[in-house]
Amino acid sequence: MPETAPPSPAPILAAGSTPKLELKQLSMSYTDRQGRTVHAVDDVNLTVANKPGQGELAVFLGPSGCGKSTILKAVAGLMKPDFGEVLIDGKPVEGTGRDRGMVFQSYTSFAWRTVRKNVEYGLELQGVAAEQRKVRALELIQQVGLKDFADSLPKQLSGGMKQRVAIARTLANQPRVILMDEPFGALDPQTRWGMQSLILDVLRRQDNTVLFVTHDVSEAVYLADVIFVLSHRPAKVLHRIEVPFFESRESHVKQSAEFKRVEAEVLELLHTLNVQGNLRVGL
Repeated sequence: MPETAPPSPAPILAAGSTPKLELKQLSMSYTDRQGRTVHAVDDVNLTVANKPGQGELAVFLGPSGCGKSTILKAVAGLMKPDFGEVLIDGKPVEGTGRDRGMVFQSYTSFAWRTVRKNVEYGLELQGVAAEQRKVRALELIQQVGLKDFADSLPKQLSGGMKQRVAIARTLANQPRVILMDEPFGALDPQTRWGMQSLILDVLRRQDNTVLFVTHDVSEAVYLADVIFVLSHRPAKVLHRIEVPFFESRESHVKQSAEFKRVEAEVLELLHTLNVQGNLRVGL
């Protein structure tokens, strides 16, 4: 069974080790389109361990609009906290940087560039030589299953294929932390299942730490090493769930008794959270 803990959770770290990611007393707000101040994140404390050679995939799960994406933007350096700090490898995040890469739900490829040229884009900005860019891009394109489409334009690709391009382009910059904001939300179920398996395969080989936002409990349990369950806005960490090790991450594991047991516990936590939220607003 998954283990749950009170707010301000943290994994047990080896003596002297530095976590890959730490959020310390993170509080954030922003101004919406009506000019109102929205308190989105409130005193979030969490730690993601550094696991060399295997990486870690942490999932943020919670009600719609609770502040999950705002936390990702803080880690990306796209938004500055009102209070608290974000640390990567023990160093404060100060603005954007190549050590972090972000994959959004919407497809972000450049329409006028081929798949290979899209994947090469970040390497071009770094001044990497043309031949080195090409070799690196083709290697990643093959890893994400698009070997036969390297010279295609985005308009010639399906939604799932476009998202594969976005993942390959992010990996090309060799970020230490990858931020994924509902990257498979717009895909049909069959394509989504395939993308889940792809992300596990590719990212484990790349040894990345991944922060992944989703509303899908099955997806969270399938992908995650650890799940952070967030409250209604402003977001607080209510539970840290350590997902058990599954011998196989093939799609059939979703039918196993252990997987369904973990899934049921997460669903119960979310149901309780939803009931409490409805009571709070008088529904």
